[in-house]
Amino acid sequence: MVAKTKLIPLVPIKKMNRAVKFYTDKLGAKVVMRGTGSMKEFWSSLSLAGSEIWFVKPSKPEKIKLAYLTLNVPKISPFVKRLQKNGVKFDKADRMSKETRIEGPIAHEAWGSSAYFWDSEGNLWMVWQNGDM
Repeated sequence: MVAKTKLIPLVPIKKMNRAVKFYTDKLGAKVVMRGTGSMKEFWSSLSLAGSEIWFVKPSKPEKIKLAYLTLNVPKISPFVKRLQKNGVKFDKADRMSKETRIEGPIAHEAWGSSAYFWDSEGNLWMVWQNGDM
């Protein structure tokens, strides 16, 4: 039953124009649809990495302040470099074990490689490559 549905992540935003600009300019997303009238600043749909994501601006502050999203990529190093060239700022990589190999903002482990960045709205994103240290 669920296999025939479409999963659409909901990303909380604070300022719609700023969020749309960050995702289109820095991540290469495309606007699919945007709310009109009174909904213009409260809802939009973007296409990113072959999926649809929805931006929603909560009507009142929420306790949840973090959406955790992941981009699974075939080759992390060139992908991260492209995002950095577009102005995305990555966090410093964390060493998880003695075997961790750090390459700029990327932490390479036997099971996979990761790098983290924050969007314009305070949501944390992970870029992930399956393991091949």
